[in-house]
Amino acid sequence: MKALRRWLLRGLFLLFVIVVGYQLWIFLHICWWIDHNPGSSAFMRDRLAVMQKEDPNAKLRQQWVDYRHISVSLKRAVIASEDAKFLEHQGFDWEGIQKAYEKNLKKGRIVAGGSTISQQLAKNLFLSTQRTPWRKLEEAFITLLLEKMMSKRRILEIYLNVIEWGNGVFGAQAAARHYYGISASQLSPYQSAQLAAMVPNPRYYDKRRNSPYLAKRTGTIQARMYYTPVP
Repeated sequence: MKALRRWLLRGLFLLFVIVVGYQLWIFLHICWWIDHNPGSSAFMRDRLAVMQKEDPNAKLRQQWVDYRHISVSLKRAVIASEDAKFLEHQGFDWEGIQKAYEKNLKKGRIVAGGSTISQQLAKNLFLSTQRTPWRKLEEAFITLLLEKMMSKRRILEIYLNVIEWGNGVFGAQAAARHYYGISASQLSPYQSAQLAAMVPNPRYYDKRRNSPYLAKRTGTIQARMYYTPVP
């Protein structure tokens, strides 16, 4: 009995060390990324693995571009579309979460999310695509770290450089090149609104750029973005 208890305690201690070690690993990465740019993200690595199962030579398209070289229109459009209260909240938009919950409950399925830009960045940088209760707790923890350790400007800069914008297309620069043949700094208000409208389902809209819904959503975002502040 004593031996069993001893092994149980050792197992719990080992689990504790692993959990704490992982949180420390995340903390140190965020510390580094305050002043240094991420080379990739967990989501990018997952997507590349999927793509290379179909084509071993597949590569991602992504090129980092500094905040000042990203069109102000794209910054406004993405905030207007994804997180209108980005500059006000501390990582979580509780009103948005409540509205999303009510909408999903009414539809009987998940049709809306309440994730902020900070939450989306937490998922993209560190977490797998599997949905588990542990993953949601980890997402919340990482979101709090990002908000406490980084400025809103830095969070938005990293977000715009790592989110998916098409099949193998990541970041504002690659998206601008892929869809319009220009740099991220040259994006017009309409182009920016269209890119922002693609964010929830980029691979789908990559193949359906003339979708009526995409055009409607683009117009809605463009109307909102003029009143949207940026960090």
